[in-house]
Amino acid sequence: MESRGSDKTMVRRKKTIRKAEFGDFQTPIELARKVCSILYQLGLEPASVLEPTCGKGSFIEAALEFFPCVRNIFGIDINSEYIQVARSFLQKHTYTDGSININIIDKDFFSMDWDSVLRRLPDPLLLIGNPPWVTNTELGRIGSCNLPDKSNFQNLRGIDAITGNSNFDISEWMLHQALEWINDRQATLAMLCKTTVARKVLYDAWKNEQQLKTIKIYQIDTFRYFEAAVDACLLVVSTGQSNEHTDCLVYDNLNHSIPTTTFGYREGRLVANIACYERWKHLGGKERYKWRSGIKHDCTKVMELKKELEGYKNGYGELVDLESDFLYPLFKSSDIANGSNQQPKRWMLVPQRIVGENTNQIRRLAPKTWQYLHKHAQALDKRASSVYRNRPRFSIFGVGDYSFSKWKVAISGFYKKLEFKVVGPYGEKPIVLDDTCYFVACKTKEEALFIADLLNSDIAKDFFSAFIFWDEKRPITVGLLKKLDLLALARKLNTEETLEEFLNQYPGSHDQPLLFSERPFNS
Repeated sequence: MESRGSDKTMVRRKKTIRKAEFGDFQTPIELARKVCSILYQLGLEPASVLEPTCGKGSFIEAALEFFPCVRNIFGIDINSEYIQVARSFLQKHTYTDGSININIIDKDFFSMDWDSVLRRLPDPLLLIGNPPWVTNTELGRIGSCNLPDKSNFQNLRGIDAITGNSNFDISEWMLHQALEWINDRQATLAMLCKTTVARKVLYDAWKNEQQLKTIKIYQIDTFRYFEAAVDACLLVVSTGQSNEHTDCLVYDNLNHSIPTTTFGYREGRLVANIACYERWKHLGGKERYKWRSGIKHDCTKVMELKKELEGYKNGYGELVDLESDFLYPLFKSSDIANGSNQQPKRWMLVPQRIVGENTNQIRRLAPKTWQYLHKHAQALDKRASSVYRNRPRFSIFGVGDYSFSKWKVAISGFYKKLEFKVVGPYGEKPIVLDDTCYFVACKTKEEALFIADLLNSDIAKDFFSAFIFWDEKRPITVGLLKKLDLLALARKLNTEETLEEFLNQYPGSHDQPLLFSERPFNS
């Protein structure tokens, strides 16, 4: 009995690994029919249908139901069992009578001679499917060979470009290829993919001036169709004789016929909401206040503690007695998002006031703290980030005089809401923030309250909304926050004089602003 159970477990494990290796989320026929129904309503009449990762053939089956004009079907898949299922369906439904030229092939996408295939498929061409939802890093972790040749298709710089260490979705690579296939053809691409992948692919296509005719994204209910918790969509791109279009209409679901928003490509950057961008782009310019991220230490169990009556308790459950010299009350993203008026629940050990400062002074100033750091030196020495290399032992990063400002205006980088909070001191000590938060340092409470009011204004939120894709892992970044020129915003809100009084405390804050078009996409 034990052996039989073990065998079943092994079979399940192999299936799980295989599913991971091939990003194997087979498209249910219900979804395939819904996709083809949308394409039919858009007026598609393809002569040829190509599915480069056809699986069991759901899209081919649906395409044959909705498009009677189809005369050429070509599907490939690396899974020979799936290919047999697809072939069996076609044979049962007598699509082999010669009226339609059908090729269903057991083949690896990455070794296929696609030029030869595409030459045999006349326009209008429908390129349809559901490429694997898996990254090259995940495949490398399980030792898969189901990968494209390493190439710097993302135009990366530095060590990632040299070693091929960058992480990307396999579907992203495939979609790049597919858009190249249909360039200068009368064709439509209709693919299921992660929403973030769709945007990356479109951004690269627009940046490279590909001639895209119409672009639409329909959000899909991944839990309903795949039992997967991921933001995904149907990406529909048509090409042909037309002017270049750099807008994408976004529909909330597959049943909507009216788009809820439009994103696109403007002045070298991806814009999340075209309407907001056009309305408020003139507010972009100089970064009047320097946006910072909080302190980075990468060792929570050692560096973050809870205050107890008898001392401080670290992440290992150890009760420790430390001097107060290097301990500061701490707010994390959740504290900022849930309200900065609460009392700090944690304290952070901050061994440096500036990056690179010699930490040996702690031995003299706070011997208990020095002993504590040495006790946990192994955990601190194991931190993987390169920012700690060739630095004093027990170093942290993202720390400076600004970290210890008693007044700050802060926002969470992880929580999906635009809400800026004033963070004041706790007792006689400034509250420090961790690296999941972003903030500007202020000299007084009055200044912090004023800046927070500016940033929480409807106009500011509208401006930021032009750039935020809320499904990103970290939708709010320093690059986003620094786009807004607070002086231009204050001018719009008739509070320019008040802001100028505060800005006069900071040399250089009135310098000539940087034009919007001069800012790089990822700035």
